[in-house]
Amino acid sequence: MTTNFSPQLWLYDTTLRDGTQREGLSVSIEDKLRIARRLDQLGIPFIEGGWPGANPKDVQFFWELQENPLKQAEIVAFCSTRRPNMTAADEPLLQAILAAGTRWVTIFGKSWDLHVTTSLKTTLEENLAMIRDTIEYLRSQGRRVIYDAEHWFDGYKHNPDYALQTLEAAIASGAEWLVLCDTNGGTLPHEISQIVQDVVGVTGEWGMGHGAWGMGKDSSQSPMPQIGIHTHNDSEMAVANALAAVMAGANMVQGTINGYGERCGNANLCSLIPNLQLKLGYSCITEDQLTQLTEASRFVSEVVNLAPDEHAPFVGRSAFAHKGGIHVSAVERNPLTYEHIQPEQVGNRRRIVISEQSGLSNVLAKARSFGIELDQQKAEAREILQRLKDLESEGFQFEAAEASFVLLMHEALGDRQQFFEIKGFQVHCDLIEGKETSNALATVKVAVDSKNILEAAEGNGPVAALDAALRKALVNFYPQIATFELTDYKVRILNGHTGTAAKTRVLVESGNGYQRWTTVGVSTNILEASYQAVVEGLEYGLLLHSQAEAAVKTSS
Repeated sequence: MTTNFSPQLWLYDTTLRDGTQREGLSVSIEDKLRIARRLDQLGIPFIEGGWPGANPKDVQFFWELQENPLKQAEIVAFCSTRRPNMTAADEPLLQAILAAGTRWVTIFGKSWDLHVTTSLKTTLEENLAMIRDTIEYLRSQGRRVIYDAEHWFDGYKHNPDYALQTLEAAIASGAEWLVLCDTNGGTLPHEISQIVQDVVGVTGEWGMGHGAWGMGKDSSQSPMPQIGIHTHNDSEMAVANALAAVMAGANMVQGTINGYGERCGNANLCSLIPNLQLKLGYSCITEDQLTQLTEASRFVSEVVNLAPDEHAPFVGRSAFAHKGGIHVSAVERNPLTYEHIQPEQVGNRRRIVISEQSGLSNVLAKARSFGIELDQQKAEAREILQRLKDLESEGFQFEAAEASFVLLMHEALGDRQQFFEIKGFQVHCDLIEGKETSNALATVKVAVDSKNILEAAEGNGPVAALDAALRKALVNFYPQIATFELTDYKVRILNGHTGTAAKTRVLVESGNGYQRWTTVGVSTNILEASYQAVVEGLEYGLLLHSQAEAAVKTSS
């Protein structure tokens, strides 16, 4: 009888420590707690929380998790080995580690003799003593230890005998995991593969002499020391290197969500997890948890206030986007023609992109995704395609403004709802010398059900004032507008060589708390372009609301 067996691979997330070293990324204690709980929900077994003692924020973070623990993940405290020429018991940094109250501790030590002599300014033998003393002390205090061999691959290439001595010191002292770190991110996959194989072979022999070590989070025993991999992306090889290490025998992978990290970042878990699980057959998280990957990626990017990478593999908005007409036609028949996995497996979705390069198949597929069935034999479908191409030749762009395209389709079909009509608007700005901000006043005249409304509102800029005046004029007729918000505003100059007469494209992203949509406006007048996009943003939000109400009535 055969059984389907997926080998266990342990994931170790270091977004909250290594990831926060990314330039421009800063998180509060509340942010860290939200991310930790989201990673716990995703099924990550080990979550590195930070370096308690290095800063007050990390100390409080661990205190908070002692009061309200995670559901399944082990929270891990991180620290260096003790400093030279002292004892681990007298090292204040290790006392802070113990106070964090975690069962698991990750300790990093020097593997490269260059760093021992130039950075630590100590002897090679003292560095080995630092590794042994630190791990033995933590083990005596009831902690389980993961040993991160910093600069491992550079150290091994420069002085393999000494690098191996550092690992042997960690094993002999009770470390349960040896994590090989490509700290400078300059190693290539073929080197990673060979060196990891070397280490697996050597430590396997050591394991027979040093007794049994625990494997994973619990106390099941294995006679073999366990090997992990920690890679950086300075050569754009972090994911490839981590995969190479796993195929060579590593069974723990360290990385960060979205690849955040110092310099060029760390191995991206959002790429590693589906590659390991869907391509190589390893068991990392459950299938249901895997379907949360895209949502988790976007959640973390939102919390750390960084724009998500729309072109990221697996989880990016464009990862399963199809623009060319031939591609769209083929995908409609069989998604395998241009998709290497089903997007739903990682919680993403297929998108049909509409642009001037679109064919009729794009228009039909895009309309279908919004619940609009077009007949390719009828004139409306080709009218929409021609209108699309004409507008894009004028500077409009519907790839990133799908809400405007939906309104365009409804207009061509003759069923575009007219929630309101703009009769006119004026915007007045005051620039006051000595003040960094300007005041703007917008006045709008709007008709709703043949009733004219005149309203004015102020804002810290002309677009904010115009948006506020429109909402003020409409909210009594459409109370749901109070939930709408303008979440992003982008401006692009399309023909800069014409100077101040250049045509401007404005993209406005709006939301209602659980949905987001983008609209576009184009004009040589930036205010007019903004007005187009803002008005269509309100109109599309009202369309969504009316459709939701209609669906509720139908279901009841």
